[in-house]
Amino acid sequence: MKKGLVALAVLAASGASFAQSSVTLYGIADIWLGSMKDSQVSANPDSVTRLDSGGVSTSRWGMKGSEDLGGGLKAIFNLEASMDLDTGASAGFGRLSYVGLEGGFGTVTFGKTWTATDDVMGVSNSGFDSKLSATNGVWAANSVYSANPGNTIKYASPSMSGFNFAASYGLDEAANVNNDMMDFSVSYAGGPLTANFAYQIQKSATASDLKITTVNGTYDFTVAKLLASYAQTKMGDEDIKDYQIGVDVPMSAALTLSAGYAYSDRNAAAVAGLASGTGVVYAGSENTGYSVAASYSLSKRTSIYGGISHASGEDAAGADVSKRQLYAAGVRHTF
Repeated sequence: MKKGLVALAVLAASGASFAQSSVTLYGIADIWLGSMKDSQVSANPDSVTRLDSGGVSTSRWGMKGSEDLGGGLKAIFNLEASMDLDTGASAGFGRLSYVGLEGGFGTVTFGKTWTATDDVMGVSNSGFDSKLSATNGVWAANSVYSANPGNTIKYASPSMSGFNFAASYGLDEAANVNNDMMDFSVSYAGGPLTANFAYQIQKSATASDLKITTVNGTYDFTVAKLLASYAQTKMGDEDIKDYQIGVDVPMSAALTLSAGYAYSDRNAAAVAGLASGTGVVYAGSENTGYSVAASYSLSKRTSIYGGISHASGEDAAGADVSKRQLYAAGVRHTF
């Protein structure tokens, strides 16, 4: 009889624990068909017709969950893997793999997670922050900032009168070498205005530290949302400044148009570094780009999209040294 009562008590406690826990399977399936030419990747000047994964969003699947520990404290975890929808290939949980704690103090996570800089980098990006953005193939900062390094400790604050703060620290785990990453971001959202600032340092034991500053924001006029962003990438004497301005226009409850213009300016040291292969990315002293894109929602979870993005780089004499063109139409489904 006593054993039976103990067993019932254990089952009851276990049931209560499970009732306060949850695990969610989620994902995005995104594929596009189009034509792409990129002289920075291949010497072949001809366009290539492609059926590729992730036009607007990287195709992915993941699991996330939480357990109520009481007193407003929760244990959380997230595992997320990217996948190539066109081939079916998928790797391990290379996008996210962390565990952490969440409460009134905010959220602390440990593992592979998005950095504080990544939280705000694409907030005001035109073209739905996708391959169809004007910054794609133009901005240096997009390619060199640390997005989701492993061995990362991150803190994100709760919202305080519209303000949010986040900081992350990525350990390189190498003896007698400091290649750590550290950054922080401050964000504000109130009424029609959003504003974001982020600063990231990637330490280097063999070269100058890479420092990336990002400032961006949006203002919603209801009939259109204005987008603006700026980033500065510095490594020693190399200095690259990236700019972008854009607009999102809701044509109806289902249809949104987005257009943007991006510009990138490099000093002489940056151009020399790029030419020698020791600098950050992209040839040329000036890069420009533009894009026009549209997204139409078929339902809450499924949309179709299409657009064009163009990027080109010029040397100090004004001659083209790089060119990128993309024409694409695709389907995006969330689950």
